[in-house]
Amino acid sequence: MINQKMKSLGEKRSCIREIFEYGKTRKAEIGAENVFDFSLGNPSVPAPDIVNETLKKLIDNTPAASLHAYTSAQGDFSVRTAIADYMNKTYGDFASADLIYMTCGAAASLTISLTALTDAGDEVVVLTPFFPEYRVFVEKCGANLVEVVLDEEFQIDRKAFENAITNKTSVVIINSPNNPTGTILSEDSVRVISDVLRNKQKEFNKSIYILSDEPYRELSYEKAVPYIPAYYDNTVISYSFSKSLSLPGERIGYILVSSKAVNKTDVYSAVMGAGRALGFVCAPSLLGETADIGVYKENRDILYNALRDYGFEPIRPDGAFYIFMKSPTEYANEFCEKAKEFEILLVPSDDFGCTGYVRISYCVSKDQVINSLPAFKRLADFYKLTER
Repeated sequence: MINQKMKSLGEKRSCIREIFEYGKTRKAEIGAENVFDFSLGNPSVPAPDIVNETLKKLIDNTPAASLHAYTSAQGDFSVRTAIADYMNKTYGDFASADLIYMTCGAAASLTISLTALTDAGDEVVVLTPFFPEYRVFVEKCGANLVEVVLDEEFQIDRKAFENAITNKTSVVIINSPNNPTGTILSEDSVRVISDVLRNKQKEFNKSIYILSDEPYRELSYEKAVPYIPAYYDNTVISYSFSKSLSLPGERIGYILVSSKAVNKTDVYSAVMGAGRALGFVCAPSLLGETADIGVYKENRDILYNALRDYGFEPIRPDGAFYIFMKSPTEYANEFCEKAKEFEILLVPSDDFGCTGYVRISYCVSKDQVINSLPAFKRLADFYKLTER
């Protein structure tokens, strides 16, 4: 016998991956320069020079046996110390090397954290729209996913959030800057979430944790990203260097348990236990600085302004590298299929927990953005958007 649920997951890729694979096939047929693929959040900015320089130094000056050896189960101590020092210097005294667990990217961080913080039957609250894999990760833990729809500006609705928190709630996942909208939760929203959770913890006499999913933390343009541990003690951070360092293929991330969390050592022990149970131990050890996000900002401005001029209704993103745009038709899937006829590959919003939008991932070359504009204009003309 095999696990039928896992079989069905393996047979059906995520919507994003399906479109990406379609794009690969289409590029082979008509040439990559003729396909405007905005499906996958795959960083196009090169990693900082210091990354390659550090790798070369390590290769030249470190014995091969040591260079490729196992790290400690929770990750190399010097790397965890460097992360803690940086976080404390940047955001305040909320980090300790003894409460950091190195992981193979954000997916590992999330699955380990959810396994550590939930029991079967617990509820995990997500803010809609949300990254589709949250549902897979939550349900694999035996927990139930509860959606809270954000308001029209993608900020928190206090009443809706309060109603979603029950005595079964164990975790609230926050993703800011957000995938797919590119919006940043305001300080007011973060304060509301923190206030509600503190009240609910007292009411239910239990700990409720914020799991802050932060792969895009440094990818903000004009607005500051509130640092969640500064507002709420029971916070666990899931982080990945894939976006900030443009290193998605290296799969390097970490879990940080706030030093202010109640029972922090128990939480960290549960994280280590979950990492052991899932086989995520001895993670890679590499650290560097942030890649140049000015390229993404330039892409955002070019694309956002053009889409507005053509009559589309995009949401102006504060960070990450996604534009969330209203579909000109009721059904986003239908719009995405029509966009394919113009060789534009977009992701419909249905899998993100809401309908009527598409996600445009602009972490592509500037040339692709500029070359795609005539196709977007023809698409807009098809829907007669400028006449509306």
